[in-house]
Amino acid sequence: MTLTQLTLHNFRNYPSLRLDASPGFMIFSGQNGAGKTNILEAVSLLAPGRGLRRAPLRDMAHDKGVGDFAVAAHIGDVQLGTGTHAESPERRKTRINEATVPTNDLAEWLSILWLTPAMDRLFMEGTSGRRNFLDRLVTALEPAHARNCSRYDAARRERNRLLAHEYMPDTDWLDALDNQLAQFGSAVATTRNRMVDGLNEALGETGANLFAIPALTLNDDGLRDEDALRQALSDNRRADRAASRTLRGPHRADLAVLHAGKQQAAEKCSTGEQKALLFSIILAHADLVAAKRGARPILLLDEVAAHLDPQRRAALFDKLFEKGGQVWLTGTEPGLFESVPDSSRHFEVDNGAVHLR
Repeated sequence: MTLTQLTLHNFRNYPSLRLDASPGFMIFSGQNGAGKTNILEAVSLLAPGRGLRRAPLRDMAHDKGVGDFAVAAHIGDVQLGTGTHAESPERRKTRINEATVPTNDLAEWLSILWLTPAMDRLFMEGTSGRRNFLDRLVTALEPAHARNCSRYDAARRERNRLLAHEYMPDTDWLDALDNQLAQFGSAVATTRNRMVDGLNEALGETGANLFAIPALTLNDDGLRDEDALRQALSDNRRADRAASRTLRGPHRADLAVLHAGKQQAAEKCSTGEQKALLFSIILAHADLVAAKRGARPILLLDEVAAHLDPQRRAALFDKLFEKGGQVWLTGTEPGLFESVPDSSRHFEVDNGAVHLR
């Protein structure tokens, strides 16, 4: 999976930008605030979801534009595009070869994974961030997962609306919503568990690794079967009504990560160890995608080189190059990328201007 061209219009600090891309390393260096991460964020929008910053769409538009933005890319002869119009800045539209499609359809064409400095807090903060992380991994391997998550969330929002109403909800209506939640929720739980099992198997086969080896567990209350989830929703209606929200289901699941070598929970590890665990998960997942989909995912690695010593940095670059695929990297110092292959494309970024070094 390789982008051959990236085009931006009124995106962040780029009024316009067109980049020719190639397989291998795409490197962007420049000072903080120059717009390096903005380029990676644009690429991340070519996958379902809210991108690597999870920012509101309105915030992505250029502050001197009319309120719209567009991100487009070519994969060979296929053109992907997503963005907003000035009259509806919070409504995202997506096109594939000029045909309007649901944004979740992007997952059929591209698998994109990213690692950012903000993800250093993944193991320390709430469960939603870890669920989102896991769901991105699942969608990159099984594109239908994004649609199942969307349908589950839509049914849950409607159920919560009924539960919060001052009058007793219609039982038949709740039954219908519970059926939807059970159908899509069991599909979500099944693919999540399949991903966790696949990652554990891949990580167990790595042996000696550049980084710490994690062991993953999905804590989902065991509600993976459609009939079991439907029964749990029915049995819990009284408590749900009192809380004005749905208290059980896949939306409450949590991804637990253990440092296998130390037998220590990730949240109790050092910051460096937590980043190492994330590196291992991302690299193992990229192997899974390559094995199942026949092509490696696009990797977006934001400011990762600065946190590695020179020896480990060089080893990481060697491993990424050996595996193949397209890797987009950012860093403040060009010297961080001295050990990359000669075939890499290295760009200098300076406040909306991008030049090939």
